[in-house]
Amino acid sequence: MDPVPLPRPRTQPALRRAPVQQRSAERLARILDACAVLLDETGYEQLSTRAVAARAGVPIGSVYRFFGNKRAMVAALAHRNLDRYAERVSERLAGTPVLDARGAIDGVLDEFIEMKRTVPGFALVDFGVPAAAPGEAVTEGPAGGAVQGGAGDAANGSVEGGTGRPVEGEVEDEAEGPVDGSAGDPVEAVVEDPNRLVAERICALLATHLGRVADEELHRKVLVGVETADALVRLAFRTDPAGDPALVAETRCLLHAYLAPSLS
Repeated sequence: MDPVPLPRPRTQPALRRAPVQQRSAERLARILDACAVLLDETGYEQLSTRAVAARAGVPIGSVYRFFGNKRAMVAALAHRNLDRYAERVSERLAGTPVLDARGAIDGVLDEFIEMKRTVPGFALVDFGVPAAAPGEAVTEGPAGGAVQGGAGDAANGSVEGGTGRPVEGEVEDEAEGPVDGSAGDPVEAVVEDPNRLVAERICALLATHLGRVADEELHRKVLVGVETADALVRLAFRTDPAGDPALVAETRCLLHAYLAPSLS
């Protein structure tokens, strides 16, 4: 069975500028890769856009052409994590010769735990941005100016990217158009419920692969399962950096007991 088309989340990350050309898409991928690695090395509070630009090997203006601040950058990383997680789950379920409810639940949980163990930055930022620190800006300032929040950028002593134009020698791709917000309109902060986004994606995949209607009851059951598993897996990884096996086993048993009857 081939992997099914993946449902897209209702809310996309608020990029200041969506990449159109391949080189811009590759630059965006490098920025997000660097962001993920630095999250493991420094944590979220000390993360800075300048450090991400240096690690990615791009001008700081490249970062600000895509993101108004570091929260927006990490939010985009979280959305990419969700896309990749859904792809892994879809491939896992499609590759299981005889799939039942428990096997589907195992696939959903196992892929989540494997990404926690192996994907850079995922242990700290899986599908959502950490809570804002006191005094951290989460929106852009007037005239599209990037207000860079968090201790990591405060140490740099500067507010950058205020006009949305290339800086530090960056070559602008004119064909890709202007940066959103550069005309002076403030950009509204994106507020999401990550677990609801995860539940929507997982519910659709489970329903498709198991031949179950994705009705209101199943959405509710999957959401409860996602919230519960998220809390227990976080506990497992606080107890053991690789995920406490006993707590993971308890999580699996709980999900089997709660979700399997609704999926059968």
